[in-house]
Amino acid sequence: MSGAEPAATAGNGPAPRGRKLVAALSLQPEHEAVEDWQKVPGAPEATTATVPLAAPDAFGELSIGVWEMSAGSMRDEEAEEIFIVLAGSARIEGEGWSLDVAAGDVVHLEAGAQTVWTVHSPLRKVYLIAP
Repeated sequence: MSGAEPAATAGNGPAPRGRKLVAALSLQPEHEAVEDWQKVPGAPEATTATVPLAAPDAFGELSIGVWEMSAGSMRDEEAEEIFIVLAGSARIEGEGWSLDVAAGDVVHLEAGAQTVWTVHSPLRKVYLIAP
């Protein structure tokens, strides 16, 4: 998936040395259709914008970014992930469990979990994915 590069500053000129500011709610990344294996009836779209790190070595191989999905359903195989829902709402279903999420929720998903995401209103989250 392609994503828009997030802005390094927001509003008040350059960010101070050694700091990055990403206005996650104001990103306007371009959505793309989900991959064929992920499709559930419907035509949801999703996008990812990776947050550039000033000192990536400080975080090891941790991946940090913003992900968004339009209303609809899709399958996924999860990575080891913690995310914070910024906007929207969805139901995430796995084998023998389901979870309703909305803005403000913090969620942990285990690597390898097979899920179906049903997004009710466009969902935007900030994620941290372990290698």
